[in-house]
Amino acid sequence: MSYEIGPARVDGMSTVAPSRASSSAATSPTAAPSDSGRRRLDWRIRFALLSTVWGFSFLLIKVGTGGFAPFQVTFGRLFFGTAVLAVVMLVRRDRLPRGVRTWMHLAVAAFLLNALPFSLFAHSELTIPSTLAGICNATSPLWGMVLSLVALSEDRPTRRRVAGLGIGFLGVLTVLGAWQGFSGLDFGGTAMALLASLSYPVGWIYVRRTLAGSSHSHLSLTGAQLLLATVQLAVVTPLFTALPTSFPLLPLLAVVALGALGTGFALLMQYGLVAEVGPTTAQMVTYFIPVIATAAGVTVLDEQLGWNTPVGALIVLAGAALTQSRPKAPAFTAAQP
Repeated sequence: MSYEIGPARVDGMSTVAPSRASSSAATSPTAAPSDSGRRRLDWRIRFALLSTVWGFSFLLIKVGTGGFAPFQVTFGRLFFGTAVLAVVMLVRRDRLPRGVRTWMHLAVAAFLLNALPFSLFAHSELTIPSTLAGICNATSPLWGMVLSLVALSEDRPTRRRVAGLGIGFLGVLTVLGAWQGFSGLDFGGTAMALLASLSYPVGWIYVRRTLAGSSHSHLSLTGAQLLLATVQLAVVTPLFTALPTSFPLLPLLAVVALGALGTGFALLMQYGLVAEVGPTTAQMVTYFIPVIATAAGVTVLDEQLGWNTPVGALIVLAGAALTQSRPKAPAFTAAQP
């Protein structure tokens, strides 16, 4: 899922930000993807696939936690996601980044963008529906705007963006049923899902301040970050969970799909979309994820859906869209350099 922090658009479910050089190349109308010589699926099809994969991730988390502890689901997700990127790195002969300082920054980014939010979402879905978790995830652009106004001095608010922020949080209150006194709401699970969504923009601000402009490739940085997140979960998981006594097939397949497709494959596909159509178009996947997550939860898991959930979700997405809007740059004339 994509959102924006300051002038640069970034992705909430991916990992490190692109370097300034590669970002400008990706958004340039004359820039061509590095693998333009190979035949690929139309970007619209890949866009739809990415939306579907990320939308179904919340369903896969729910199924996974039906057979494994949340930390085990997160560890499996990171393990299989890292495995996919490792294979791609071997094929492309890409190397992991060097430098102790870079790895230290990547360790923090791995915690904020992967280990922490993935674990929080897995724990939250023990007590809340996958539909609610998917909608909570859509609040990341709202948190991102609030934090960017505080942490990024170059990011100035506009009336439209402030209005979008207010509308977005009104949508959150609608989803949670504030007028009913939050009746029937599991506060613990909902708070963890919202905290997971908050962790993404915190991580992106950190990445922007420490790793932006890195000379390493997206694949190299992403692979290293997922590797570090996997190591973090490998250390934490045995401290809080016992080894599983059985491996039920359906939850196991859900964890494998969550890691290989929803993490590894999805990140590769998203970077390809950014390179081909630019970040502005690619980040529109944000607005399809909660819709697909809700549809999947209702149709596949038979989760109950009150009227306030879809209505509130639409309000959240409308507010998030406004927070991403920026005034158009003035057109260049022949007299301008």
